[in-house]
Amino acid sequence: MTTPEAADAKKVLLAAPRGYCAGVDRAVETVERALEKYGAPVYVRKEIVHNRYVVDTLAERGAIFVDETTEVPEGSHLVFSAHGVSPAVHAEAKALSLETLDATCPLVTKVHNEVKRFARDGYQILLIGHEGHEEVEGTAGEAPDVVHLVDGAASVDSLDFGPEDKLVWLSQTTLSVDETMEIVQLLKAKFPHITDPPSDDICYATQNRQVAVKAIAERSDLVIVVGSQNSSNSKRLVEVALQGGADASYLVDYAHQVKPEWLDGVTTVGVTSGASVPEILVQDVIKLLDDHGFHTVEEVTTAAEKLVFSLPRVLRPARTPSGR
Repeated sequence: MTTPEAADAKKVLLAAPRGYCAGVDRAVETVERALEKYGAPVYVRKEIVHNRYVVDTLAERGAIFVDETTEVPEGSHLVFSAHGVSPAVHAEAKALSLETLDATCPLVTKVHNEVKRFARDGYQILLIGHEGHEEVEGTAGEAPDVVHLVDGAASVDSLDFGPEDKLVWLSQTTLSVDETMEIVQLLKAKFPHITDPPSDDICYATQNRQVAVKAIAERSDLVIVVGSQNSSNSKRLVEVALQGGADASYLVDYAHQVKPEWLDGVTTVGVTSGASVPEILVQDVIKLLDDHGFHTVEEVTTAAEKLVFSLPRVLRPARTPSGR
């Protein structure tokens, strides 16, 4: 039986920053503005971001999500997701006379541009990422003949290049910083002449959320990460929480997925969310925890985020002449 003193000791550590990053905010707003401007339906290739709630909410408003560009009726409006697409997908859209709106995160676009530049300069590109992830497919599609996927430490062994080969490593933007650097060290041990990218590819929001979850994990018995199973950055937060000292960590889309037995014997619960998760879902988890006696919420802030990305030009509000 829980004593009053134990109940008073129960608390929630809420990570900040958490939730929407600038790229996700831009992508979701792109679909919302497109629906307002053009009316339903607006087609979206793949999930605009990897979050079930966001996709379902936009679908209710008239967005139609498709797996392939060829499923979209000729002449329709099509939004490319935040994860980016390959030149081949752009070509498919052009062949169907589709009106495209590119919601690719600018930080993903940066990696695409790096691939194109290094390919032009004669490099073999070792792309650290997860096979089958949309971002990896789009990035690799910029130069498929020279991009080689490095998915985990084991795949380093299968790479075969000589000292005469110009090599550079790049990475998917949503990976674990620590895991990525472990793979980089393996690559450098095997290929001492490999070139570093001009700047870190792992996005600022991914890094910030991982730093924040480390800060709460070391003080938490349990860390709940709000996010979808197909969200790479959300799954990494679970891994980072466990590595950071939490006894247990679970990924949930919704508050009702939190199992009461997870809370048995727990006095401190850490809560965070992936970069594609709206705050309403986090607050639902906070309410559920409050119902289980976790009345105290302490926000733990490790960084302030102020970055904002502009919408695609065609969706930006029209400027009015000064003074009118």
